Amino acid sequence: MKLLRMRTLDGPNVFTYKPVVIMTLDLEELDGCESRDVPGFNERLLALLPGLHEHGCSKGYPGGFSERLREGTWFGHVVEHTAIEIGQPLGATGNYGRTVRAPQPRCFEIAVQSHVHPATRYLLEEAVTGVAALMRGEHWDVDAVRARTADLVAETGLGPSTRAIVEAATQRGIPYARLNDESLVQLGYGRRRRLIQSAMADTSSAIAVEIAQDKALTKDLLARAFIPVPAGQTVSTVEDALAAFDQMGEPVVVKPLDGNQGKGVAVGMRTADEVAAAFRESQRYSPRVIVEQIFTGQDYRLLIVGGRLVAASRRAPPNVVGDGRRTVAALVEAANQDPRRGVGHEKPLTRMRLDEIARACLAAQGLEPDAVPAPGLTVLLRDNANLSTGGTATDVTDRVHPEIRALCERAARVVGLDICGVDFMATDISEPLAPRSGIVELNAAPGIRMHLHPSDGVPRDVGGAIVDMLFPDHGTGRIPLVAITGTNGKTTVTRMVAHLLGFTGLHVGMATTDGVWMNGRRIARGDMTGPRSAQVVLSDPAIDVAVLETARGGIVRSGLGYDWADVGVITNIQLDHVGQDGIETLEDIAHIKGLVAERVRSGGTLVLNAEDPHVMRLLENPRVAAHEHEVRLFALDPHHCQVRAHVSAGGIAYVARDGWVVEYADRSETPVVEISTLPIAFGGAAAFQVANAMAAIAASRACGLPLEQIAAALSQFGAHAHNQGRGNLYQVGAGYVLLDYGHNPAAITAVGRMAANWAGRRLTGVIGLPGDRADSVLEEAAAVAAEAFHRIIVREDQDARGRARGDVAGLVYRAISRHVPSRDCRVVLDEVSALRAAVDTMMPGEMVIVFYDDLAAVSQALSELGAVAVSGVTPLNRAAEPVGA
Repeated sequence: MKLLRMRTLDGPNVFTYKPVVIMTLDLEELDGCESRDVPGFNERLLALLPGLHEHGCSKGYPGGFSERLREGTWFGHVVEHTAIEIGQPLGATGNYGRTVRAPQPRCFEIAVQSHVHPATRYLLEEAVTGVAALMRGEHWDVDAVRARTADLVAETGLGPSTRAIVEAATQRGIPYARLNDESLVQLGYGRRRRLIQSAMADTSSAIAVEIAQDKALTKDLLARAFIPVPAGQTVSTVEDALAAFDQMGEPVVVKPLDGNQGKGVAVGMRTADEVAAAFRESQRYSPRVIVEQIFTGQDYRLLIVGGRLVAASRRAPPNVVGDGRRTVAALVEAANQDPRRGVGHEKPLTRMRLDEIARACLAAQGLEPDAVPAPGLTVLLRDNANLSTGGTATDVTDRVHPEIRALCERAARVVGLDICGVDFMATDISEPLAPRSGIVELNAAPGIRMHLHPSDGVPRDVGGAIVDMLFPDHGTGRIPLVAITGTNGKTTVTRMVAHLLGFTGLHVGMATTDGVWMNGRRIARGDMTGPRSAQVVLSDPAIDVAVLETARGGIVRSGLGYDWADVGVITNIQLDHVGQDGIETLEDIAHIKGLVAERVRSGGTLVLNAEDPHVMRLLENPRVAAHEHEVRLFALDPHHCQVRAHVSAGGIAYVARDGWVVEYADRSETPVVEISTLPIAFGGAAAFQVANAMAAIAASRACGLPLEQIAAALSQFGAHAHNQGRGNLYQVGAGYVLLDYGHNPAAITAVGRMAANWAGRRLTGVIGLPGDRADSVLEEAAAVAAEAFHRIIVREDQDARGRARGDVAGLVYRAISRHVPSRDCRVVLDEVSALRAAVDTMMPGEMVIVFYDDLAAVSQALSELGAVAVSGVTPLNRAAEPVGA
């Protein structure tokens, strides 16, 4: 077996709505071989991973996968289940997996739901190695794989604070996206977007964060506000530290000026030697060090979010209790076996360490690691109580005295922190403020593990409190999102919807085939119909509404770039892309594009082409029907049976009737726009553009636009200004050139029908078809072209997409000649040369339709030919029969 490639799909995809890692695996000589064909393999696998007995697989009950093994199953399928069995208990994977044949011979695609992508990728690689080893009867160290997977989850997964906030946001229906390998996460979309990183948000004041990092300044500001803080001095040399100690007297705290997580903090220093050693340790973390008095009592951490107390914990330093038998080291080792303890922040508690600081703390108690403490003796390993150094926490939220609550809330306000951890010392936090009690420190980005998973007491939903602050009034962080897909027309509909919404003054983000546009300005060029471009739009905080063209290629390769849409538009499903990505039938295309319909939220709107049976069958899809949608139909035929039935049932539809686009709603008819006023429809000759306009109207109405604004905006939507490369008409000399992007049978038919409305003109088609389509699709498109045009010039795309130069053009030429032997047809491979050849032999009034590949090159050639953009054709002086028919 050979691993060919891996890719990650973060959004909903054709496998599942969850993030997945997909591995393409070449089975090589194992293609056709099944699990039952290798003696002893099944037994070795199940003995090593007995949890596989519980896997239901497609049979849907525990033991189903074991049955599949005995019956015989592909080894790619075995790899899938092996990775899930190891990864799910460790939090690396979910329980979803699927294995399907890939388009390449002998290859399979293995999709596994992923919580931590680096860990899932590693698991899939190791599962291939392990399954191969077991087939050969060799040892596979699965424990080592588990250990490394756990390390990767800890190293690359979200930290506990960020994860808690993300989980709370997800429960509220707020979308999220991880922006780096650390803990930077986007919550929400567009202008409602928020960024978090651990327990800090983009709402947090940078000045407040800097103040909190300067502990001396923090104390000064709090003292000015009559908030009790310990006296102290900031020093840079050991001599100054000792002088401060002499002045204040013992005991003192020595800590870095801008430290965090208790690093370099020494509490209770009573001698000059201890202060000097603590100073040197603190300087490892900051050149400036604080020496300050100690407040007496217990160590508390209070969490203030949005100006109010949401949680409080009493913290205890890491410690062990003697039993008269075991050494301190043995007691620490035993305590670290607690499953709640892990390395760093991976678990609710952190493992205790017997490092230099711990040894010094032990020495102050007259102990060392090999000493055996008396039964019941509490032995401290640190003077500070930070969880990151092994401390524990007990929830005391309900016991905080109102005076202390108000004091801590005011301290956070004084500094300006909207998420603030307050370190507070008091004998009893349930009592009023006492002498030698008060605030020791304020913390930006405070750790919230202790509140989520206290060692004792009630867990607090502090992640939810932070989300409530970021998204008040139960906000979901979403902006209106319109997703458009289909075979033909989706680019035009996308541009038109964006134009209509922008006409109202909204800031629109649009991703489409020619780039990414923000509020009418293009910020990136190229085909931007995949998830990455969608995410760019959704991450811009200036955007009020997103309009996303969503193409087949992006869906197959990378999934959707969003989780839910408010409006989903399916223009049509036509023969195209057969031969790509395993697509063999129209049903395959419908399955892929149907994902857009599946991910329209409950309460959202589906806009469907009533005249396309493949589109309408999406309503029978259980995953679409699972959500309560409003369905709006559009059709050129006002009497179409689907429209009649839908309107009779109280639905809304848009049709072409008596020269108008009409809205059928509430059993009434309301004219929307006169078709003759649509610049892109060429007076109604371009019926497909009328259909596109109806789809855009339906989507815009679902977004709440009034009919008057829609009509006004559509009258200003011109082909050259707003729909470049789609139905752009030019006058060249005594004839015309029309540019369009048609590259499949349906598109060529639609444009040919439009041109046929300009009767009496010779129609020339300059056609080129993508080389990655199946021969049958190319031949059907050629047959359609042979019927649509009086003469044809066959060109070829610069990128032949895997075929030899001239192969596609030759195939198309032969198909045209077979279908209509008398058709005037020749091959000019170069696109610009083909255009020039058509124009050079143009008859007066002739219409040359160029189905382009490189719009920039063709536009430049037209400019050199003196082409002038026009909005319609001049009527002929006399009626004439079609030329060259």
